[in-house]
Amino acid sequence: MPPRAPEFWQRRGGWAALLAPLGWLYDAAGAARFALTKPYRANVPVICVGNLGSGGSGKTPIVISLARRFTARGIEVHLLSRGYGGSLKGPIRVDPARHSAAEVGDEPLLLAATAPCWVARDRAAGARAAEAAGAELILIDDGLQNPGLAKDLSLIAIDGGYGFGNGAVMPAGPLRESLARGLAHTDAAIILGSDETGVAASLAGKPVLLARPRVLGPALKSRTVVAFAGIGRPEKFFRNVEATGANLAASHAFPDHHAYSEAELQRLLAEARAVSAVLLTTDKDRVRLNPAWRARVEALPIDIAWDDEAALDRLLAPVLRAVRHG
Repeated sequence: MPPRAPEFWQRRGGWAALLAPLGWLYDAAGAARFALTKPYRANVPVICVGNLGSGGSGKTPIVISLARRFTARGIEVHLLSRGYGGSLKGPIRVDPARHSAAEVGDEPLLLAATAPCWVARDRAAGARAAEAAGAELILIDDGLQNPGLAKDLSLIAIDGGYGFGNGAVMPAGPLRESLARGLAHTDAAIILGSDETGVAASLAGKPVLLARPRVLGPALKSRTVVAFAGIGRPEKFFRNVEATGANLAASHAFPDHHAYSEAELQRLLAEARAVSAVLLTTDKDRVRLNPAWRARVEALPIDIAWDDEAALDRLLAPVLRAVRHG
């Protein structure tokens, strides 16, 4: 399971400076991979929502929001994921009634509740499977750094509260590739939440869309809550819980994609019962629980509210025209 991001990823100097040469090598290896790979060009438009940093940017809720938007326009959109944390390499269509998070990963289970979702380590093979199954448009959750599948529109999701951290490439910082190289194959950026770090100024004039997380039920106002989360930025979830008006009695952060043990869950449940609290987690965490535990734990669903829907429609218009004329 991936560890939480180190604190020095938010600062320059120190460990970041010492590890910078490894970051340069990592970035060079990524550039070579792109140069040596001939991407598959699908017969339908492909949109990728990725990120330049490591985890926690909010890309999966953005993908779900876009998928709903396309579906509402009568477009047969299929979703494509690597299936991080799952054992199946694919291509395989996700069936929430049959597959577990241990098999396909947690994010594909969430995606499959919105539109047909394929797990494929080989993105090109996944795209071919989606095409054969009738996809009119393919929407990739992550994959910006994967050169195997050509994209018609590449969007980066950015957590407005974190930005790009110290701006260095892993392991010196949170970036998967250098900012300049990442922006070179990006068409637009989506900043989720307030731009607290001023990241918009570093986007080289790329179009920027602003969006905000919108908390959906359950009704938690004045209820006592013990919350836990194993996501990229657990603190964001805890802030969202407090924003509902709930009394947050305790919060517990775990690594992203954490596989909860029976003992951990029993301890959390005992803590919640001791203070007559609701045991609450994220949608992504809850799908990793077995059915018995899902019945004991509530989730706080989050969706996306777009600040300027007309700007979003303008950005998507060329892809929509390609679907209609394909």
